[in-house]
Amino acid sequence: MEDFDNDKYHRALKKMKDIKGFYSHLVVYLVVNLLLILAHMGIFTHGFVNIDIASKSFFMTPFFWGIGLFFHGLYVFQHKFRFFKDWEERKIKQYMEKDEEDFKNTTNWD
Repeated sequence: MEDFDNDKYHRALKKMKDIKGFYSHLVVYLVVNLLLILAHMGIFTHGFVNIDIASKSFFMTPFFWGIGLFFHGLYVFQHKFRFFKDWEERKIKQYMEKDEEDFKNTTNWD
């Protein structure tokens, strides 16, 4: 029983560290990208004068890093996304019931 409690504690500790790691990742993402956007706008050199939003380098870092952050969040909070698994199970059950009903209708000669 003590081993079970110890394993349970270590799983909870790992989950807590994963969540903490995600939020740290999110904060770093927001701070770094805010600084990059401000630097790109020219605030550190000439104020809000040089705004060139049309260049694709303006969006590259936030976009690709955001994809990584998104997948990090999916990994950490996968238990919150049970909707997809429940939806799959409901659809499978629905299709099985429909097939069974169709089979009964085709075998019924009355």
